[in-house]
Amino acid sequence: MPALTPGTATLSASIEAVGVLGPGLTSWAAAAAILRGAADYEPSPTVLPPPQALPPAERRRAGRVVRLSLAVAEQAVRTAGAAVHELSSVFSSSGADGDNCHEILQTLAGPERLLSPTRFHNSVHNAPAAYWSIAHACMRPSTALCGYDASFAAALLESLTQLSQRRGPLLLVAYDLDYPPPMRAVRPIPDALGIALLLHPLEASGCGPRIQVQLTAAAASAMTHPALERLRRAIPAARGLPLLEALAQRLAGRVVLDYLDGLQLAVAVQPREPGTDASTESSP
Repeated sequence: MPALTPGTATLSASIEAVGVLGPGLTSWAAAAAILRGAADYEPSPTVLPPPQALPPAERRRAGRVVRLSLAVAEQAVRTAGAAVHELSSVFSSSGADGDNCHEILQTLAGPERLLSPTRFHNSVHNAPAAYWSIAHACMRPSTALCGYDASFAAALLESLTQLSQRRGPLLLVAYDLDYPPPMRAVRPIPDALGIALLLHPLEASGCGPRIQVQLTAAAASAMTHPALERLRRAIPAARGLPLLEALAQRLAGRVVLDYLDGLQLAVAVQPREPGTDASTESSP
């Protein structure tokens, strides 16, 4: 594993496709237009589509966290036309399924302390990754992470580290949802938001933009739009929005993503090479 210290070693990859779903961000095509200033940002509650790729029995058991994570993952894979069975994956969330956690705690606090098997098997942190593998018959390795507010940056570091050791593509999925009360009082995430990145090692990359990541002590980049900056601060997965803004604008540059106290991720972005097709809004 490469050593990564502030201002020295870097990790690299290309981004071949993006998926996003969140308040006022209904797809990567819609989000990209907003992030490059071609469309107004109009906040609206996140609508989670049903996970049609799941068999009916699993679809009925799937909660909001599964619907969100699969929705953004499938956006990215569909855009790239990727072979899902070839994709390793990294799933990351600050708290995973708060709805299920609430129901379990409510049951345990009541007189009938009997948990349903569905509640139990959905309680593990890697449940979205498991549903993804079921939905797409994907047998490739999958990693599930939790880093509280640092979960997006932790997933990016983990993904690039894995890519440095293998040739194949990798799917990064970061997601967070709002909590029901009373947990909402101590973890006031306002809505659901997910980001998916389809990453390739540089030696196997297509025409997507390239990124280089290193640790830095610099302050995290803020969003240009005040409402999007509030979103970035409010939802852990939205800490990745400055990177999406750089991708949407298709300009070479550098953004800094929130990670740990006093330690952030500097991401240098190099857009797709001249002469490649950058005409579709769904492409990074």
